[in-house]
Amino acid sequence: MSLSGSARLAGVIGWPVAQSLSPALHGHWLEQYGIDGAYVPLAIAPSDFARSVDGLIRAGFVGFNVTVPHKESAFALAARHDEAARLIGAVNLLVATPYGLEGRNTDAYGLAASLIQHLGPDVLRGKTAAIWGAGGTARAAIYALAGLGVSDIRIFNRTAAKAEALASNFSSLVAAKLSGAGYDAWSGKDVAVIVHTTVAGMKQIPSLDLSLDDLPAGACVLDVVYNPLETGLLARARTRGLVTVDGLWMLLHQAVPSFEAFYGPKPEVTPALRGKLMKALQGG
Repeated sequence: MSLSGSARLAGVIGWPVAQSLSPALHGHWLEQYGIDGAYVPLAIAPSDFARSVDGLIRAGFVGFNVTVPHKESAFALAARHDEAARLIGAVNLLVATPYGLEGRNTDAYGLAASLIQHLGPDVLRGKTAAIWGAGGTARAAIYALAGLGVSDIRIFNRTAAKAEALASNFSSLVAAKLSGAGYDAWSGKDVAVIVHTTVAGMKQIPSLDLSLDDLPAGACVLDVVYNPLETGLLARARTRGLVTVDGLWMLLHQAVPSFEAFYGPKPEVTPALRGKLMKALQGG
């Protein structure tokens, strides 16, 4: 579809950004809804981030998704933040408003929506969850799981002190009980869901070799990695008959509030869209 002079322009900023699936994702929705708009990849070096964002906003862009390594810089640049961004401490969505740039975080939304899609809205209420890893995505996972009513969140990390610090930092911010420990303390005995948030399992990176044997029947394993689509962790979980959720679902769902902020309609995550991105992942 050709663009008019009043087309709504948005994009994704990263360094690098060529691997991003976001243009294909938003492009699908733009075509589906017949919107006069465009969504473009923007490769911007960290040293140019603030100046580039300012120039693009002046040129008429309505906002941006932000990926590595810019999420903390985007947080600092925003004039105000939504609750998720404030608690997580990172921004992956910048929206131009009359009051300046607003920083939002949709990672927690995407994670929660993925779990709701596979488990239902109330299955995790009052249950125990485990988070593997203690980085930025783990912070989003805490926010998401607490919002789903999880009562006990246990964070496991290679460095126990980092997991303990993350639990301590969030303990007064969410209603759930939080604790942190090293991987050597891992036990899945009463865990209803595992959220894996590290890069382990990505192409050429070994998966975490933590046992799933004591997880209860019906437990869920969500891996934020989406390339490959089925990581070693998810393959082991599937073999055990557990519910598995790959990272592509989170990627799809976290884009929904971004598209709505940029273009208006709240889009749907459909099998056709997932199939299109799976094809893109495979180089098709």
